[in-house]
Amino acid sequence: MSKATRTDTRSPGLHAADSHDLIRVLGARVNNLKDVSVEIPKRRLTVFTGVSGSGKSSLVFATIAAESQRLINETYSAFVQGFMPTLARPEVDLLDGLTTAIIVDQERMGANPRSTVGTATDANAMLRILFSRLGQPHIGSPNAYSFNVPSVKASGAITVERGEGRTKTEKATFHRLGGMCPRCEGMGTVKDFDLSALYDETKSLSEGALTVPGYSMDGWFGRIFSGSGYFDMDKPIGRYTKKELHDLLYREPTKIKVEGINLTYEGLIPKIQKSMLAKDVDAMQPHIRAFVERAVTFRTCPECDGTRLAPEARSSKIRGKNIADLCAMQISDLADWVRKLDEPSVAPLLSGLQHLLDSFTEIGLGYLSLDRPAGTLSGGEAQRTKMIRHLGSSLTDVTYVFDEPTIGLHPHDIQRMNDLLLRLRDKGNTVLVVEHKPETIAIADHVVDLGPGAGTGGGTICFEGTVEGLRASDTITGRHLDDRASLKPSVRAPSGRLEVRGAATHNLQDVDVDIPLGVLCVVTGVAGSGKSSLVHGSVAGRDGVVVIDQGAIRGSRRSNPATYTGLLDPIRKAFAKANGVKPALFSANSEGACPACNGAGVIYTDLGVMATVESTCEECEGKRFQASVLEYTLGGRDIAEVLAMSVTEAEEFFGAGEARTPAAHAILDRLADVGLGYLTLGQPLTTLSGGERQRLKLATHMAEKGGVYVLDEPTTGLHLADVENLLALLDRLVDSGKSVIVIEHHQAVMAHADWIIDLGPGAGHDGGRVVFEGTPADLVADRSTLTGQHLAAYVGA
Repeated sequence: MSKATRTDTRSPGLHAADSHDLIRVLGARVNNLKDVSVEIPKRRLTVFTGVSGSGKSSLVFATIAAESQRLINETYSAFVQGFMPTLARPEVDLLDGLTTAIIVDQERMGANPRSTVGTATDANAMLRILFSRLGQPHIGSPNAYSFNVPSVKASGAITVERGEGRTKTEKATFHRLGGMCPRCEGMGTVKDFDLSALYDETKSLSEGALTVPGYSMDGWFGRIFSGSGYFDMDKPIGRYTKKELHDLLYREPTKIKVEGINLTYEGLIPKIQKSMLAKDVDAMQPHIRAFVERAVTFRTCPECDGTRLAPEARSSKIRGKNIADLCAMQISDLADWVRKLDEPSVAPLLSGLQHLLDSFTEIGLGYLSLDRPAGTLSGGEAQRTKMIRHLGSSLTDVTYVFDEPTIGLHPHDIQRMNDLLLRLRDKGNTVLVVEHKPETIAIADHVVDLGPGAGTGGGTICFEGTVEGLRASDTITGRHLDDRASLKPSVRAPSGRLEVRGAATHNLQDVDVDIPLGVLCVVTGVAGSGKSSLVHGSVAGRDGVVVIDQGAIRGSRRSNPATYTGLLDPIRKAFAKANGVKPALFSANSEGACPACNGAGVIYTDLGVMATVESTCEECEGKRFQASVLEYTLGGRDIAEVLAMSVTEAEEFFGAGEARTPAAHAILDRLADVGLGYLTLGQPLTTLSGGERQRLKLATHMAEKGGVYVLDEPTTGLHLADVENLLALLDRLVDSGKSVIVIEHHQAVMAHADWIIDLGPGAGHDGGRVVFEGTPADLVADRSTLTGQHLAAYVGA
């Protein structure tokens, strides 16, 4: 009997557990998705394609991955959930067959200035343990090698208990050794203030001498300064005594009473250090960043020489190298150094460190060093650094979700990334990839194409099936999949030269190069070859140079394209002029805001551990403005109706007739130029895709006055069809007399260039040299560099 049962369980029929091989989505309506239903095979590589803004991220990240994370969070106790971000259930009828989702997105890594590649990947932690075991002289625990742990000394009386209730008081000292350099506090740089950027010494405080953003004498700061009694508000700062100047700039926090209210007065410099300098420069608002760059000069710490470490930590060595030397090495060289270290006492630690460092090289980041600040990594580098921890993971049957993993990769590196994605799939994981590059679409087992357009014109499934099926389909992606840009028959002649001499930033090896002006110049090279170092280090700071980098737009739910581009200002003024009222009424963040929802358009109900519920405000019906404000019209439309218009519609509206506003029309023209004609003016920035944000930023910067535009990978997040529009835009910029320098890996942009500067030949210390400069046709004919070989294959030469 028991034998028969055993035979039954081994029968060749399909086990019930094996039938769950699909992730099913029914009726997804997140953002612009229009009741989307799709079935995604598990343990396969599925690529999601479609134009920028078609709903790919809404389906993959905001629906599938978000629900998976929410369900996992719900398995924790109510107490633990109270400390976790509360996630609302995505708008979808049914999600079935989900597995744990691990998201690897393009978000820049933490902008904390203390964070380095080593601390972000745990390589530093392993090195610190290694030095605490093997370092000579031995100085202490792993904390003694950490630049984030200060040394602490204390002394005082302690009470020692003796038998029969007797106690004895003794003097004791306590010392804990940390690795932080005391001078720079583990930052590697020390700050000096340029006092002339903080105040105008010819004016008094009441005349507005302070030039620090936000320090106006009309508000609380004015009351605090005048109520402190430390100085005469009407005396020019240049005539202050030493004590008055010290009180203004350096005074420690002191309690004062102003108009019967208890307040704290603090000197300008400590206040600025706390409020502005504690943040990473890259994370600041543009006007504050501009002030900090003017007022604060950063120089390498003279005591630790930029290593961030205390003298004790630098004195302890293994085989002649201290921990700072190892962190400054290129990771591929460090891996070789660790490989030669034969210490049986720490063998498991060494093998773990070896595996971690080899993963860096394998993923194409061997050119970085562990002391590189995490905030300086590009989007693509940050994403691959996050991938490292998943490569050696023993988890299987997990859903990995990638957001354009090939960003910032040279065609030569894309093959390596494809192998990594396939390796994750072959371990039995479901891999979902949002991608535009045909090289990655080609390796998919299953393709889901969204579209047909962007924004309200998208949000439907245009195709699902194999790559061959996509090629044969009549969708935008299918038609453009085999697009190949051809070399231009003739290139423009340069109108001048921008000379770069002796460039040595990061890995550049004393580079001399002439960048032609008045043309489209493309800087190429494998990832880590020194392209950004050359352009940002030697070109960006010059007069008349406008830099548009990859940094993400930071904006809250209240920010939208109208506020971000400055479009709302001329619109508010036009409304105010037409109706004889003040402009502040037409801002949902100011006087015109609906009182019930404070101008947000939605009301958030916090349900504690449960997800915060977002419901449309009943009073303004989501329009964000008071009813009285909506009675004022311009050209027959109220402000809420104008913010609900698309860019194309608004361009027509403000272009002629009663509502004609040239200032608004000029900004709308630029938005339409970068292909954002479908965006609505009031759409929250938080709902825009990566490619849309990149182009919104491009449109804003195009207004800046400058003769040279530097664009860092502008094709990021762009569909094959959108790349053509971008090239037309770059052509228009050059034809209007501007010089355009583009750092780019996309072969279509290379083929379209007038001049190419190729760096290499490899990454890190194997790069940093100019290996080719000339026209794209010469590069293809030459084929002496990796870029030349890939470009030749791309154009079919």
